[in-house]
Amino acid sequence: MLLCAWHAEALTSCGVSATGVAFGTYNPLNASAAVTTGSLTVTCTLLSGAATTVSVRVDLGSGLSGSYAARSMLSGANALSYNLFWSTAYTQVWGDGTGGSFYGTASVPLTPSAPTQAVSGTMYARAPAAQDMAAGSYTDTIVVTVTY
Repeated sequence: MLLCAWHAEALTSCGVSATGVAFGTYNPLNASAAVTTGSLTVTCTLLSGAATTVSVRVDLGSGLSGSYAARSMLSGANALSYNLFWSTAYTQVWGDGTGGSFYGTASVPLTPSAPTQAVSGTMYARAPAAQDMAAGSYTDTIVVTVTY
């Protein structure tokens, strides 16, 4: 008697889309921090094979500041400090797992009858109050990396 085992693998593809954060007009005289939200959606598709669950990891880059301690939006040489967080507690910085930051994970179940599924998350952004900065349009670029 000969026993043979074979392992069927699923072929999957995942991508990400995001709605960035926008603080609007920042008032340096306001005693409260400025807060806003953005969103991330990871969509995975079963291209071939049997049902599977895809484990995804979502990392956010540090942006122009190069640090998770405080990200910076820039307007020329002027900077406005802010950060991206997991929740409205504003205690866990969303990053890549370095520098005290945390990354996101999710499980995406895919089947031949439901080959495309999406998972979404909210980014909570906070800019500390009373930052003395020049008027201008401040921007930052955050790279989103999805590993699966």
